[in-house]
Amino acid sequence: MAVGDARPIAAWVTFCQAYPAECALDPAEPAAVALSPAVWSTVVSVNRRVNTSLRAVTDQDHWGVPDRWDLAEDGAGDCEDFQLRKRRMLAAAGLPRRAMRMTVVIDEKGEGHAVLTLITDRGDYVLDNKTSEILPWYRTGYVFIKRESQAAVAWVSLGGVTSPATTANR
Repeated sequence: MAVGDARPIAAWVTFCQAYPAECALDPAEPAAVALSPAVWSTVVSVNRRVNTSLRAVTDQDHWGVPDRWDLAEDGAGDCEDFQLRKRRMLAAAGLPRRAMRMTVVIDEKGEGHAVLTLITDRGDYVLDNKTSEILPWYRTGYVFIKRESQAAVAWVSLGGVTSPATTANR
């Protein structure tokens, strides 16, 4: 649950300048996905397909910079690139982009990591490149820091104590 405004990741700001349609927010879209068996099947399929088709590589190794958000169109990327690709594919399949929010967490190693939160009528689920299992947010073991707002092109705090400057984890 959002507890206030948060500063966006700098690489997200640059990504949104390059791909404004990927960050646009339509308040007329549903804020949650109605989770039917067909929708769940699509989400599972896209999550698995992206996780198995992209090669994990840090932004430093890939682009020579600490953090760059991209759509992994060259077949390689780090955590946020996997999630942005998933969101694009799920939106193309008809899911409301407003219900799919990029989210920054602290992972099991204590490092910044990006996941995709799918907000549904049955709770929030996390799509992650570290596993093809889609879990409710509270079963991930992550500390949730912040995510894209559902009300504006902005970020909201999720109450986590520390905020990583980058999401350079692969």
